[in-house]
Amino acid sequence: MDQLDGKVAIITGASRGLGKAIAQAFAREGVKVILSGRTAKDIEQNAAELREQGLDAVAFPCDVSDPQQVDALACFALEKYGAFDIWVNNAGIAGPYGSTLDLTTEDFLSVLRTNMFGVYHGSVIAMRHFLPRKSGKLINILGAGSRGPVANQNAYGSTKAWIRVFTLALAKEYKDSGVGVFAFQPGLMDTDLLTEIITFEPFEKRLTGFMPILIRAAGKKPEVAARKALWLASSATDGKTGLEVRVGSSLDFFIGFLREGLRSLFRLPVRKIDLNVKIIPSAFEPLEKSK
Repeated sequence: MDQLDGKVAIITGASRGLGKAIAQAFAREGVKVILSGRTAKDIEQNAAELREQGLDAVAFPCDVSDPQQVDALACFALEKYGAFDIWVNNAGIAGPYGSTLDLTTEDFLSVLRTNMFGVYHGSVIAMRHFLPRKSGKLINILGAGSRGPVANQNAYGSTKAWIRVFTLALAKEYKDSGVGVFAFQPGLMDTDLLTEIITFEPFEKRLTGFMPILIRAAGKKPEVAARKALWLASSATDGKTGLEVRVGSSLDFFIGFLREGLRSLFRLPVRKIDLNVKIIPSAFEPLEKSK
Protein backbone atom coordinates (compact mmCIF):
# COMPACT_ATOMS: atom_id res chain seq x y z
CA MET A 1 0.00 0.00 0.00
CA ASP A 2 1.22 3.50 -0.88
CA GLN A 3 3.76 5.20 1.38
CA LEU A 4 3.88 2.46 4.01
CA ASP A 5 7.16 0.91 2.90
CA GLY A 6 9.82 1.56 5.53
CA LYS A 7 7.40 2.73 8.22
CA VAL A 8 7.70 1.28 11.72
CA ALA A 9 4.68 -0.10 13.55
CA ILE A 10 4.19 -1.34 17.11
CA ILE A 11 1.33 -3.81 17.56
CA THR A 12 0.32 -4.92 21.05
CA GLY A 13 -1.48 -8.20 21.58
CA ALA A 14 0.28 -9.64 18.53
CA SER A 15 0.60 -13.22 19.77
CA ARG A 16 -2.58 -14.37 18.01
CA GLY A 17 -5.88 -13.32 16.46
CA LEU A 18 -6.28 -9.79 15.16
CA GLY A 19 -2.91 -8.55 16.44
CA LYS A 20 -1.06 -11.30 14.61
CA ALA A 21 -3.08 -10.67 11.44
CA ILE A 22 -2.35 -6.92 11.58
CA ALA A 23 1.37 -7.59 12.00
CA GLN A 24 1.31 -9.89 8.98
CA ALA A 25 -0.63 -7.41 6.83
CA PHE A 26 1.64 -4.52 7.76
CA ALA A 27 4.86 -6.51 7.22
CA ARG A 28 3.75 -7.63 3.76
CA GLU A 29 3.37 -3.98 2.79
CA GLY A 30 6.96 -3.22 3.76
CA VAL A 31 6.29 -1.99 7.31
CA LYS A 32 8.89 -2.84 9.95
CA VAL A 33 6.78 -4.43 12.65
CA ILE A 34 7.39 -4.85 16.37
CA LEU A 35 5.16 -7.59 17.71
CA SER A 36 4.36 -7.22 21.39
CA GLY A 37 2.55 -9.51 23.80
CA ARG A 38 2.78 -11.07 27.23
CA THR A 39 3.85 -14.50 25.95
CA ALA A 40 7.38 -14.17 24.61
CA LYS A 41 7.36 -17.58 22.92
CA ASP A 42 4.30 -16.78 20.78
CA ILE A 43 5.40 -13.37 19.55
CA GLU A 44 8.94 -14.63 18.88
CA GLN A 45 7.50 -17.43 16.75
CA ASN A 46 5.23 -15.02 14.84
CA ALA A 47 8.12 -12.64 14.19
CA ALA A 48 10.35 -15.51 13.08
CA GLU A 49 7.71 -16.67 10.58
CA LEU A 50 7.65 -13.18 9.05
CA ARG A 51 11.44 -13.00 8.88
CA GLU A 52 11.46 -16.34 7.04
CA GLN A 53 9.41 -14.59 4.35
CA GLY A 54 12.09 -11.91 4.07
CA LEU A 55 10.09 -9.38 6.07
CA ASP A 56 11.30 -7.06 8.84
CA ALA A 57 9.81 -8.20 12.15
CA VAL A 58 11.00 -8.33 15.75
CA ALA A 59 9.35 -9.24 19.03
CA PHE A 60 9.32 -7.51 22.40
CA PRO A 61 7.45 -8.98 25.40
CA CYS A 62 5.21 -6.48 27.20
CA ASP A 63 2.31 -6.51 29.64
CA VAL A 64 0.44 -3.36 28.68
CA SER A 65 -1.13 -3.04 32.13
CA ASP A 66 2.34 -2.05 33.41
CA PRO A 67 3.34 1.48 32.30
CA GLN A 68 7.04 0.73 32.80
CA GLN A 69 6.84 -2.17 30.36
CA VAL A 70 5.01 -0.02 27.81
CA ASP A 71 7.71 2.62 28.18
CA ALA A 72 10.35 -0.09 27.65
CA LEU A 73 8.54 -1.17 24.47
CA ALA A 74 8.70 2.36 23.06
CA CYS A 75 12.36 2.71 24.05
CA PHE A 76 13.14 -0.57 22.28
CA ALA A 77 11.52 0.75 19.09
CA LEU A 78 13.54 3.96 19.27
CA GLU A 79 16.79 2.10 19.87
CA LYS A 80 16.08 -0.39 17.09
CA TYR A 81 14.73 1.92 14.39
CA GLY A 82 15.23 5.49 15.63
CA ALA A 83 11.49 6.24 15.45
CA PHE A 84 8.08 4.64 15.04
CA ASP A 85 5.16 5.79 12.89
CA ILE A 86 2.21 3.60 13.86
CA TRP A 87 1.01 2.33 17.24
CA VAL A 88 -1.84 -0.19 17.42
CA ASN A 89 -3.36 -0.75 20.86
CA ASN A 90 -4.83 -4.19 20.26
CA ALA A 91 -4.02 -6.09 23.48
CA GLY A 92 -7.14 -7.12 25.35
CA ILE A 93 -8.78 -9.88 27.36
CA ALA A 94 -12.43 -10.89 27.59
CA GLY A 95 -12.59 -12.05 31.21
CA PRO A 96 -15.18 -14.61 32.37
CA TYR A 97 -18.58 -14.61 30.68
CA GLY A 98 -21.36 -14.14 33.21
CA SER A 99 -23.28 -11.76 35.41
CA THR A 100 -21.27 -8.95 36.95
CA LEU A 101 -21.54 -10.27 40.51
CA ASP A 102 -20.39 -13.73 39.46
CA LEU A 103 -16.92 -12.31 38.81
CA THR A 104 -14.42 -11.79 41.59
CA THR A 105 -13.20 -8.24 42.05
CA GLU A 106 -9.81 -9.34 40.71
CA ASP A 107 -11.37 -10.90 37.58
CA PHE A 108 -13.17 -7.64 36.85
CA LEU A 109 -10.21 -5.38 37.55
CA SER A 110 -7.87 -7.58 35.52
CA VAL A 111 -9.94 -6.83 32.40
CA LEU A 112 -9.85 -3.11 33.18
CA ARG A 113 -6.09 -3.09 33.76
CA THR A 114 -5.35 -4.75 30.43
CA ASN A 115 -8.03 -3.23 28.21
CA MET A 116 -8.44 0.28 29.61
CA PHE A 117 -5.11 1.08 31.17
CA GLY A 118 -3.26 -0.75 28.41
CA VAL A 119 -4.82 1.59 25.85
CA TYR A 120 -4.15 4.58 28.10
CA HIS A 121 -0.48 3.71 28.61
CA GLY A 122 0.04 2.94 24.92
CA SER A 123 -1.76 6.07 23.74
CA VAL A 124 0.17 8.38 26.05
CA ILE A 125 3.60 7.00 25.13
CA ALA A 126 2.76 6.99 21.41
CA MET A 127 1.48 10.58 21.48
CA ARG A 128 4.60 11.73 23.33
CA HIS A 129 6.58 10.52 20.31
CA PHE A 130 4.15 11.58 17.58
CA LEU A 131 3.32 15.13 18.68
CA PRO A 132 6.83 16.64 18.41
CA ARG A 133 7.14 15.04 14.95
CA LYS A 134 3.67 16.28 13.92
CA SER A 135 2.93 12.89 12.38
CA GLY A 136 1.96 9.36 13.33
CA LYS A 137 -1.05 7.05 13.44
CA LEU A 138 -2.58 5.81 16.71
CA ILE A 139 -5.15 3.03 16.26
CA ASN A 140 -7.17 1.89 19.27
CA ILE A 141 -9.22 -1.28 18.93
CA LEU A 142 -12.87 -1.35 19.99
CA GLY A 143 -15.16 -4.35 20.47
CA ALA A 144 -18.54 -5.47 21.77
CA GLY A 145 -19.95 -2.88 24.14
CA SER A 146 -18.36 0.18 22.56
CA ARG A 147 -21.76 1.47 21.45
CA GLY A 148 -24.02 0.13 24.20
CA PRO A 149 -24.30 -2.25 27.17
CA VAL A 150 -23.69 -5.97 26.68
CA ALA A 151 -25.13 -8.19 29.40
CA ASN A 152 -22.82 -10.83 30.87
CA GLN A 153 -19.77 -9.07 29.41
CA ASN A 154 -19.89 -6.01 31.63
CA ALA A 155 -16.16 -5.80 32.31
CA TYR A 156 -15.14 -6.22 28.67
CA GLY A 157 -17.96 -4.10 27.22
CA SER A 158 -17.39 -1.26 29.66
CA THR A 159 -13.72 -1.08 28.71
CA LYS A 160 -14.57 -0.90 25.03
CA ALA A 161 -17.05 1.93 25.64
CA TRP A 162 -14.34 3.74 27.58
CA ILE A 163 -11.77 3.18 24.81
CA ARG A 164 -14.14 4.68 22.25
CA VAL A 165 -14.82 7.83 24.27
CA PHE A 166 -11.18 8.18 25.33
CA THR A 167 -9.92 7.83 21.76
CA LEU A 168 -12.36 10.30 20.23
CA ALA A 169 -11.68 12.83 23.02
CA LEU A 170 -7.94 12.45 22.44
CA ALA A 171 -8.47 13.10 18.74
CA LYS A 172 -10.36 16.30 19.51
CA GLU A 173 -7.69 17.53 21.91
CA TYR A 174 -4.98 17.17 19.26
CA LYS A 175 -7.02 17.69 16.10
CA ASP A 176 -4.55 20.15 14.58
CA SER A 177 -1.38 18.27 15.54
CA GLY A 178 -0.90 16.29 12.34
CA VAL A 179 -1.34 13.04 14.28
CA GLY A 180 -4.11 10.64 13.29
CA VAL A 181 -6.03 9.16 16.23
CA PHE A 182 -8.52 6.46 15.24
CA ALA A 183 -11.08 4.19 16.92
CA PHE A 184 -11.31 0.90 15.03
CA GLN A 185 -14.19 -1.55 15.48
CA PRO A 186 -13.07 -4.79 13.76
CA GLY A 187 -16.42 -6.51 14.24
CA LEU A 188 -17.01 -10.08 15.30
CA MET A 189 -14.02 -12.28 14.44
CA ASP A 190 -13.45 -16.01 14.45
CA THR A 191 -10.60 -16.00 16.98
CA ASP A 192 -9.68 -17.53 20.34
CA LEU A 193 -11.49 -14.66 22.05
CA LEU A 194 -14.74 -16.38 21.07
CA THR A 195 -13.72 -20.04 21.31
CA GLU A 196 -11.64 -20.04 24.51
CA ILE A 197 -14.31 -19.27 27.13
CA ILE A 198 -14.32 -18.98 30.90
CA THR A 199 -17.82 -18.93 32.35
CA PHE A 200 -20.12 -20.06 35.16
CA GLU A 201 -22.31 -23.15 35.22
CA PRO A 202 -25.69 -21.49 34.42
CA PHE A 203 -24.27 -20.06 31.19
CA GLU A 204 -22.56 -23.16 29.79
CA LYS A 205 -25.50 -24.56 27.80
CA ARG A 206 -26.38 -21.15 26.41
CA LEU A 207 -22.83 -20.59 25.17
CA THR A 208 -22.27 -24.04 23.72
CA GLY A 209 -25.61 -23.83 21.93
CA PHE A 210 -25.44 -20.29 20.59
CA MET A 211 -21.77 -19.46 20.17
CA PRO A 212 -21.07 -21.83 17.23
CA ILE A 213 -24.05 -20.35 15.38
CA LEU A 214 -22.85 -16.82 16.10
CA ILE A 215 -19.33 -17.57 14.87
CA ARG A 216 -20.53 -19.23 11.67
CA ALA A 217 -23.07 -16.48 10.97
CA ALA A 218 -21.05 -13.38 11.76
CA GLY A 219 -17.47 -14.32 12.58
CA LYS A 220 -15.00 -13.01 10.03
CA LYS A 221 -11.40 -14.05 9.68
CA PRO A 222 -9.10 -11.54 11.41
CA GLU A 223 -7.36 -10.95 8.08
CA VAL A 224 -10.46 -9.08 6.90
CA ALA A 225 -10.20 -6.56 9.74
CA ALA A 226 -6.41 -6.40 9.35
CA ARG A 227 -6.83 -5.05 5.82
CA LYS A 228 -8.95 -2.20 7.19
CA ALA A 229 -6.34 -1.46 9.86
CA LEU A 230 -3.78 -1.30 7.05
CA TRP A 231 -5.92 1.30 5.32
CA LEU A 232 -6.14 3.36 8.52
CA ALA A 233 -2.35 3.34 8.82
CA SER A 234 -1.82 4.30 5.18
CA SER A 235 -1.57 7.68 3.48
CA ALA A 236 -5.32 7.43 2.75
CA THR A 237 -5.94 8.87 6.22
CA ASP A 238 -3.20 11.50 6.18
CA GLY A 239 -4.55 14.78 7.55
CA LYS A 240 -7.49 13.02 9.18
CA THR A 241 -8.18 12.23 12.82
CA GLY A 242 -11.07 11.20 15.04
CA LEU A 243 -12.32 8.58 12.60
CA GLU A 244 -14.42 5.76 14.00
CA VAL A 245 -14.17 2.94 11.49
CA ARG A 246 -16.13 -0.31 11.55
CA VAL A 247 -15.79 -3.58 9.64
CA GLY A 248 -19.11 -5.13 8.65
CA SER A 249 -22.68 -3.89 9.05
CA SER A 250 -26.05 -4.84 10.49
CA LEU A 251 -27.02 -6.12 7.04
CA ASP A 252 -24.01 -8.49 7.03
CA PHE A 253 -25.11 -9.74 10.46
CA PHE A 254 -28.68 -10.33 9.26
CA ILE A 255 -27.56 -12.13 6.09
CA GLY A 256 -25.23 -14.36 8.10
CA PHE A 257 -27.98 -15.49 10.46
CA LEU A 258 -30.40 -15.95 7.56
CA ARG A 259 -27.85 -18.19 5.89
CA GLU A 260 -27.42 -20.26 9.06
CA GLY A 261 -31.19 -20.55 9.42
CA LEU A 262 -31.55 -21.88 5.89
CA ARG A 263 -28.74 -24.38 6.46
CA SER A 264 -30.53 -25.64 9.54
CA LEU A 265 -33.91 -25.75 7.78
CA PHE A 266 -32.58 -27.79 4.87
CA ARG A 267 -30.22 -29.80 7.09
CA LEU A 268 -27.16 -28.79 5.12
CA PRO A 269 -23.67 -29.53 6.51
CA VAL A 270 -22.13 -26.80 8.67
CA ARG A 271 -18.60 -26.04 9.78
CA LYS A 272 -17.82 -27.52 13.17
CA ILE A 273 -16.78 -24.97 15.79
CA ASP A 274 -14.65 -26.30 18.63
CA LEU A 275 -15.21 -24.48 21.90
CA ASN A 276 -12.99 -24.80 24.93
CA VAL A 277 -15.22 -23.93 27.88
CA LYS A 278 -13.88 -23.72 31.42
CA ILE A 279 -16.39 -23.54 34.27
CA ILE A 280 -15.41 -21.60 37.39
CA PRO A 281 -17.37 -21.04 40.64
CA SER A 282 -19.44 -17.89 41.06
CA ALA A 283 -18.15 -15.24 43.44
CA PHE A 284 -21.67 -14.04 44.28
CA GLU A 285 -22.42 -13.86 48.00
CA PRO A 286 -25.66 -12.32 49.37
CA LEU A 287 -25.11 -9.45 51.77
CA GLU A 288 -27.19 -10.34 54.79
CA LYS A 289 -28.22 -8.12 57.65
CA SER A 290 -26.11 -8.64 60.74
CA LYS A 291 -27.88 -10.52 63.52
